Amino acid sequence: MIYAQILGGGKGTRMGNVSMPKQFLTLGNKPIIIHTLEKFILNPDVGMIVVSVPEKWLVYTQDIIKKHINDERVKVISGGKDRNETIMKGIKFIEDSVGITDECIILTHDAVRPFITSRIIEENIEAAKMYGAVDTVIPAIDTIVRGKDGIITDIPLREEMYQGQTPQSFNIKKLVTHFDSLTQEQKAVLTDACKICLLAGEKVKLVKGEYFNIKITTPYDLRVANATLEGGERI
Repeated sequence: MIYAQILGGGKGTRMGNVSMPKQFLTLGNKPIIIHTLEKFILNPDVGMIVVSVPEKWLVYTQDIIKKHINDERVKVISGGKDRNETIMKGIKFIEDSVGITDECIILTHDAVRPFITSRIIEENIEAAKMYGAVDTVIPAIDTIVRGKDGIITDIPLREEMYQGQTPQSFNIKKLVTHFDSLTQEQKAVLTDACKICLLAGEKVKLVKGEYFNIKITTPYDLRVANATLEGGERI
């Protein structure tokens, strides 16, 4: 079975002085999170879509989903204290609701990446079935510079550099096993779910994203997203 988890647990502090988390801000005529959800609803292979949000925004999320979407596959739950705990809570919800088999796949996606395409979703599903761990990326355009204390320490080959996007997709049982094998120190510094698999020695397959599959994090990003929507970008 294929599952999706929309990660909307953040508070959006980089968005500035706004009254709500960024995933609920309006893009065009709908909240950002609704645009994102609609892309996953289009895929009939996705059996459940878990939406993870801050606990105090549970009722609000349920209300806006009810207003815009009529699909019983969508379930709203509270997120965790960080990204990886949120993912694990989503997996636990799926396990408690319907059970998990060795073949189950989960696609984890940022709630504030509303321009994901059907192609990206489909290629994540197929790659996750084959490899067990998938990251969506785009080639780096600019030269990447590594530095410390204001000094360059390395300039990696640009041809080997990518910018990470989402979805990140996994065989559920493998991901849980690898996560449980980490020390508390390792878990404390994790900012990326794919690193769970890398630390366990698992190969992570790359799937090509899109440059317009942006993450809406700042006011500038929101302006770009509205311009993209108004410009008639169809994905």
